[in-house]
Amino acid sequence: MFRIHRVYDNTTPTNQDLLHQVQAILRENFAELTEADVAALVTQIRDPLRHRFKTILFVAELDSSVQGFAVLLHMADLDCCFLDFISTGVGKTGGGIGGALYERVRDEAVQLDALGIFLECQTDDPALVADPEMLTENAARLKFYERYGARPIINTAYETPLPEGDDDPYYLLFDSLGDDTKIGRDQARKIIATFLERKFARQCPKSYVRKVRNSIVDDPIQLRPPRYVKRRRSATTRRSPKRKGIALVINDKHDIHHVRERGYVEAPVRVRVINEELKRTGLFELHKARRFAKRHILAVHDAGLVNFLQRAGNIVGPDQAVYPYTFPQRKLARAPKELPLRAGYYCIDSFTPISSNAYEAARAAVDCTLTAADNILAGYHLAYALVRPPGHHAERSFFGGFCYFNSAAIAANYLSTYGNVALLDVDYHHGNGSQDIFYDRADVLTVSLHADPQTTYPYFSGFANERGEAAGLGFNVNMPLAEGTSGELYLQALRKAIRHVRRFKPRFLVVSLGLDTAKDDPTGSFLLRAANFYANGLMIGALGLPTLLVQEGGYRTRTLGINARNFFKGLWEGYAHQRRSSANKQGAN
Repeated sequence: MFRIHRVYDNTTPTNQDLLHQVQAILRENFAELTEADVAALVTQIRDPLRHRFKTILFVAELDSSVQGFAVLLHMADLDCCFLDFISTGVGKTGGGIGGALYERVRDEAVQLDALGIFLECQTDDPALVADPEMLTENAARLKFYERYGARPIINTAYETPLPEGDDDPYYLLFDSLGDDTKIGRDQARKIIATFLERKFARQCPKSYVRKVRNSIVDDPIQLRPPRYVKRRRSATTRRSPKRKGIALVINDKHDIHHVRERGYVEAPVRVRVINEELKRTGLFELHKARRFAKRHILAVHDAGLVNFLQRAGNIVGPDQAVYPYTFPQRKLARAPKELPLRAGYYCIDSFTPISSNAYEAARAAVDCTLTAADNILAGYHLAYALVRPPGHHAERSFFGGFCYFNSAAIAANYLSTYGNVALLDVDYHHGNGSQDIFYDRADVLTVSLHADPQTTYPYFSGFANERGEAAGLGFNVNMPLAEGTSGELYLQALRKAIRHVRRFKPRFLVVSLGLDTAKDDPTGSFLLRAANFYANGLMIGALGLPTLLVQEGGYRTRTLGINARNFFKGLWEGYAHQRRSSANKQGAN
């Protein structure tokens, strides 16, 4: 599968391999770079503020093979971005990879609310370049950028070669991201001089920086008229909403699993009422789910459980539901042949039935959640998988609590190959499945706020002294709360949970979003109202992490949609505020 995504660090084997491939392309395509220059990329990503700019690396990947990459420098104090590198692998030109990478870079600059992107490109002026072959190559590059509206800034001394070292003259191009932003003379002088000082401190003497700075006299700066392209390429611009909202993936197969029995609250109407309220916000961008390989489920769940659920669905007739009723001692029993008994072998309760479509609905929920996770990797900062059946009660080898596959845990495991993950569970009930799956792992922190398991399902897990084991000791946090917990007390507990997440310093956040903490929910006793859900969303959003939310519980349909809408409104505002604060802090540093 081809995709472009961001590499945040070099802490995981996957990221290390991707970085090694990027460095190999750097060595191959940029012969002028020293080995120290190539190694510096890792340092810049790991310590993004060391040079007073944040280094953002995007890789174009096909089946774990890097096809190309782009390095974007963000200077928050100057409200601008610089494209440091963009390159395809050897023999990969002409396949649209460069264009896809540059469009991804432009998307990121829009998200960062930058004035535009500055970039260097060797000149196409015959008076400055004597080699005809190089002149042709330079013209082709300038034509590529011109398609997006990026053109050289004219009437400056920027293309003057350095006094020593590199003799190749470069234009400085500016891409306004489609809205024809005008940069004033004084602003341009500050931006360009600061960039040269930070990026090329060793190569550029102060006299050279001064010369370039003082040569900028146009107010505002002027771009060279289009030379190669009459019409600008249709691409993402500042006016486009792309990647500005929350990626939404809805399980369109959820209603094939419908248990039509009185009192069965996990009903299809839940998705409909949430979606109707979300439409009112204007925050969401709908994406179609893709099918993912079964191996992603098997990475988290035991093959016996997965195969049982698939086979059982083929046995149960339409509109039938088989409930388990006998539960063996786990370590002694063998799986019996009779279906209800086998259900008890794999289930933890007596109210989660096997239906003819439970497997397909649960697998579709996984597909939605992994699609939303891919949206996070592709650049969305917030993504929501609106799915049913829920998943957080499904353990490695057992299902229950209306849950068959643990979609949130599957996504957390998937994201963990690119960086540490915090899985925050805010459902009324303890996420016993997520705890079981990650209990001995240190790369996924599980934090769960829930009702006291001494009185509430799942009863046998969720206690505060369950802290993980082996490598995972200390990476499982349970925060049981008393019956009748108010919105104010819940927010205090959430504040403590957030502190655990901050200390862990994850690259990604996965939220098991249960809305059954609402007042009068038929499965809970907490007292949260719409305003409380807004406050909770605000606090989670303020973490500023790339965040995937997966729908879990929430069964009072009269208020379910309203509470979801308020939560996401708070999440959006909290995240936006954090990004502004982070940019201001980066500039101050």
